[in-house]
Amino acid sequence: MSTTLLLARRNMARNRVRLLASVGGVALALSLTLALDAIYAGVANQLTTYIERAGADVWVAQQGVRNLHMVASSLPETVVDAVGLVDGVAAVTPIIEATDTISAGDVRAVAYVIGLPVGGSMGDPWDIVEGSAQVGPGEIIVDRGFAAEAGVRVGDMVGVLGGEARIVGLSKGMASLINSVAFVSFDDFRAMRGGAPVISFVLVRVAPGASPEAVATAIERLVPGVTAQSRTDFVAQERRIVTDMSADVISIMSAVGFVVALAVVALTVYVATLARRREFGVLKALGARNRTLYRVVLVQATLSVAVGFVIGLAFTTGLALVLGRTDLNLELAITSASLVKVGLFAAIIAGLAAILPIRQVARVDPAVVFRRRAPA
Repeated sequence: MSTTLLLARRNMARNRVRLLASVGGVALALSLTLALDAIYAGVANQLTTYIERAGADVWVAQQGVRNLHMVASSLPETVVDAVGLVDGVAAVTPIIEATDTISAGDVRAVAYVIGLPVGGSMGDPWDIVEGSAQVGPGEIIVDRGFAAEAGVRVGDMVGVLGGEARIVGLSKGMASLINSVAFVSFDDFRAMRGGAPVISFVLVRVAPGASPEAVATAIERLVPGVTAQSRTDFVAQERRIVTDMSADVISIMSAVGFVVALAVVALTVYVATLARRREFGVLKALGARNRTLYRVVLVQATLSVAVGFVIGLAFTTGLALVLGRTDLNLELAITSASLVKVGLFAAIIAGLAAILPIRQVARVDPAVVFRRRAPA
């Protein structure tokens, strides 16, 4: 195998320009697949960030409501006390939530608008880059990406829930390509929505040693008209919504990337193999069997894809780091599942790309090495 590897490496390195072009093409094709997977995972992460970072072990919603995105939950305020009496519950915080638009000048953005009660122990923003983390009457906290796009800053007014509020803080890490998150006071939210004594969700922190799943089950059994889920289950439901909305598009784009990568690698290996027919003729003249030549082609294809995969991963990782330092609401999250999937794709590509060249190698005439080239 060491001889096979040496021969494959010599074939690949003989023409460095062609090597760079071929490996670069493979890297670009695999980068496309990795980037698409990373964008999908990043959007899913962004849409569940508030759920994961709100500090609640259990989320209680209106009966039948099992996610946050594109739904409305309405509960009577009396549910808060009823949930607080369930065994295993250590603390409760009610919030009001609605999907609305925030606006400044000509810029409008879809946002989860969260109404926070005074003195609540959960649900607050966790990463304030400027201003205050607390909202009072007539105040709002918005994402810094929206503020940069709209050209507003702390102290400026923005439109929300049919009224206006003054920016007191700028947050980060809570916006996505789909929407951002804004925070207003509980009383302001209720007043802007007609003053009805209703809430959207009850955030629950369980007592030390208690199981969130067991507490959620107890809440559903003892408090009528609610659906209670552990944070883990709530996040899973939210991610399922993202999957349902984008799976077909992502699958089609990933398939396109896979086909492009297959075509690039197949063409690269095919051309490189034909360009080395004289070398294969030498090996045949020296007594090398076809299976030895087959191994050389397979190893050559595998090396091309492996190097391209490493370069593609490095490029995607660098792109993710660069995007993380900007105000763009785009996160690239490279997951182990994506690496395994793309790695398997790369291995399949390497094998399939070697099929046509292998057939050409089998037909190489050893006498080709003795033929003189015609004079130019």
